[in-house]
Amino acid sequence: MEYLIQYGMFLAKAATIVIAIIIVFGAIAASGNRQRKSGKKGHIKVTHLNEHFDEMKDTLRHTVLAKDQLKQVHKSEKKQAKLETKEQAKLEKEALKKTETDSPAEQESDVPIRKKRVYVLNFTGDIAAEEVSSLREEITAVLSLAEPSDEVLLRLESPGGMVHAYGLASSQLLRIKSKQIPLTICVDKVAASGGYMMACLADRLIVAPFSIIGSIGVLVQIPNFYRVLKKHEIDYEIISAGEFKRTLSQFGEITQKGKDKVQEEVETMHDIFKKWIKDHRPSVDIDKIATGETWVGTQAKERYMVDEIKTSDECIVSACENADVFEVEFEIQKSIQDKIGSVFQGTVEKLFSNWLGKSTTNTYQ
Repeated sequence: MEYLIQYGMFLAKAATIVIAIIIVFGAIAASGNRQRKSGKKGHIKVTHLNEHFDEMKDTLRHTVLAKDQLKQVHKSEKKQAKLETKEQAKLEKEALKKTETDSPAEQESDVPIRKKRVYVLNFTGDIAAEEVSSLREEITAVLSLAEPSDEVLLRLESPGGMVHAYGLASSQLLRIKSKQIPLTICVDKVAASGGYMMACLADRLIVAPFSIIGSIGVLVQIPNFYRVLKKHEIDYEIISAGEFKRTLSQFGEITQKGKDKVQEEVETMHDIFKKWIKDHRPSVDIDKIATGETWVGTQAKERYMVDEIKTSDECIVSACENADVFEVEFEIQKSIQDKIGSVFQGTVEKLFSNWLGKSTTNTYQ
């Protein structure tokens, strides 16, 4: 009898856990459906980087400086701010007088009296350039306000990927250039293949000393299991119309004719890639750099593939001295399922990274 009571308690506990799990997943699914029905893709987040850096500097000063030193610094800053305000008011007054006397054509050619604005965007590319969905929204937002006297600074990191995906990403950057807005691209780690396809569009291409640049080439690779299937007497059929509708496949027999056709397509795409680079960076010797090789930033500068050696942090901090700098991000609204998946993926990647770090040794001695 006691055994039956314990067994009944076990079943009750198990049933409670199962019901709780069903309720939780049901709530998650319902929340995801509500978000999809709302039609909201995401929102633009803007960070005034001048204020961000000032807050960091102020926090450090309050900790490091003595009270009398801090008082002197604040006094000096107030004096400088007062002078700048006075100078700005003077410029606005002169501009107003000029507007009253100038013709409409002359008014349009006047230099704006406001401070220059620098809009900072970020693009971290994967093989499918999935961040282009956010990049296009950010560029649309910036172009609604930016003027030719402003600047767009893109922090770019990408090892490259699919041709059509990076072609679209590059086309988004062309929207900025078509508005005659200066485009600066900074690369701290890597801009290779499709990443360099984007990077070469910059009016100023700035890279870190040890960043990886180049890989101007085209690659097609595919595993083939035809011989495995043949060995086990497994048939694989493809029904198609058009002589070259299918040239290489994972399970079909690889023919010389099919390989020749793919090689022709790869060579054609490589020629298009080289022309794109040459059109946007005419200073390079395209035949010497379009070998599929990569170089570190300093080597790339020697080959005129980049303009300056500097980190993106240096560029942004320097811009804050003379301009209002705004970081613009399009944050895609994620469902609860996506958030849970991201947390799980991040945990797995962190565990793998920790394991890999422990199982390898540093090769630099």
